[in-house]
Amino acid sequence: MELRILGCSGGIGTEMTTTSLLVDGDILIDGGTGLTELELDEMKAIRHIFVTHSHLDHIAGIPMLLDSVFDYIREPVVLHARAETLRALKDHIFNWQIWPDFSCLPSADAPVLRFEEMKPGERIQVGNRSIEMIAVNHAVPAAGYRVQNGVGSFAFSGDTTSNEGFWTALNRHDALDMLIVESAFPDEDRELSSKARHYCPGLLAADLKKLRHRPQLFLTHLKPGSEERIIDQCRDQIEFLDVQRLCGGDRFTL
Repeated sequence: MELRILGCSGGIGTEMTTTSLLVDGDILIDGGTGLTELELDEMKAIRHIFVTHSHLDHIAGIPMLLDSVFDYIREPVVLHARAETLRALKDHIFNWQIWPDFSCLPSADAPVLRFEEMKPGERIQVGNRSIEMIAVNHAVPAAGYRVQNGVGSFAFSGDTTSNEGFWTALNRHDALDMLIVESAFPDEDRELSSKARHYCPGLLAADLKKLRHRPQLFLTHLKPGSEERIIDQCRDQIEFLDVQRLCGGDRFTL
């Protein structure tokens, strides 16, 4: 299983794009501005998009992606998300005001996009990959995902703060090779972090003690300008795991 990090920053700027993960070339997890890293042929190969939540930094690239591949799609791209996320996308993005409704273009019988509701705890099989949705605690209804094939597994928290469900769900499995988890703010912004329902190093360190696995740990969604401070604070408090910073362009084989 090949994992390519298209974008993972908490903001935009030179060499910074927002969250989007590509699995084996045909599965996207989130569709932020990191999608601009793909060539057209790579965009055409995407068949499934699993969205964590409706915030703009995680979905901004999806409308443009669909527009770019419109003439080449013979079967709809399937967008999987919680019911609340699908409703937000339909009401506020694919509503003909902000962007065309690709779920009925070029026709309702043969659309470019198909929405498919996914519930927390549900697993979907795509080829030899099993994708499990896990509810998390964020400012809007949100989810993380655990992805597994016959050889390896990784989990992505999406945007979240302190919770029990994500860690309980991961502990139900026998193994976890890689964990990508957010830590958006440094500890001095803990009050803001709690209001926005994001992790800061102290909150993340406390929650990681709930995990019985010892995976590779990569931090994502770091606020621009605070990256090194967040990483240093996490390393000071998470002594039982090797803390690494996730970067756009990273590639992993599981």
